[in-house]
Amino acid sequence: MLIYKIFRTAEWQALQADGSTEGAPVDLADGYIHFSTAAQARETAAKHFAGAEGLWLIAVEADGLRDALRWEPSRGGALFPHLYRPLRMDDVAWAEPLPLADGTHRFPARMA
Repeated sequence: MLIYKIFRTAEWQALQADGSTEGAPVDLADGYIHFSTAAQARETAAKHFAGAEGLWLIAVEADGLRDALRWEPSRGGALFPHLYRPLRMDDVAWAEPLPLADGTHRFPARMA
């Protein structure tokens, strides 16, 4: 199962350059890296990245994260995947731009 992280361009570039990341500022503040399922990602984009340009959608295979991934309740009790270790570049299955068109982020067709 793929899970998804939305990064700003600078955050994505830093992961590529450094090989790992502790995440975005919200992740650092919370002590884990926030992810979303395919069903949750659009709401995450609308709620936390409304109107933002220069975003990237990062796909990660959940099984590869093993015990460092925990499913914890968040919005309305829904379970969200949270990563309790740095995200490594070799965890990334694929990454694509998340363009903004007419005020809505356009998710890639291959997002499952």
